[in-house]
Amino acid sequence: MPTRAAHEWARRAVAPATESVAEGGGPFGALVVRDGEVVATGTDRVTAGLDPTAHAEVCALRAACAVLGRASLQGCAPIVSCEPCPMCPTAALWARLDRVVYCAGRHDAAAAGFDDAALHELFAPRDGVPWPLSLERLDLPGRTEPFDAWRAAPHREEY
Repeated sequence: MPTRAAHEWARRAVAPATESVAEGGGPFGALVVRDGEVVATGTDRVTAGLDPTAHAEVCALRAACAVLGRASLQGCAPIVSCEPCPMCPTAALWARLDRVVYCAGRHDAAAAGFDDAALHELFAPRDGVPWPLSLERLDLPGRTEPFDAWRAAPHREEY
């Protein structure tokens, strides 16, 4: 993915994450791109759907599978607003993806109350064997805007 295109896709993943907070959701957004086109998007639906697995990445993967009419998303690239928790790359592996591009890091999320350090440690690569999935950070200006909105939201439901 060319750098210019990657930054544009990343901005398009961060914007719905910020909007999600305004709508009472969590500060996470994702999109799935194939051949330079957005196939599907997703935002965090954990509290809205009472579903702890309804992370933005998983919602975007589910929507992309529905649009494409198949469970494999091989050839697609998910771009997400924040470094995924361990569950989300696992879902990406099941969808036959080979990489995930993300913006804000796990420490940005932790500063806003989303600290998954224990899970990241639990699922860290062991014995030098890396995950068969590339997690690529894209340093995007404004990447923490969803978390800034979250911290300022008086109606947020902690989870």
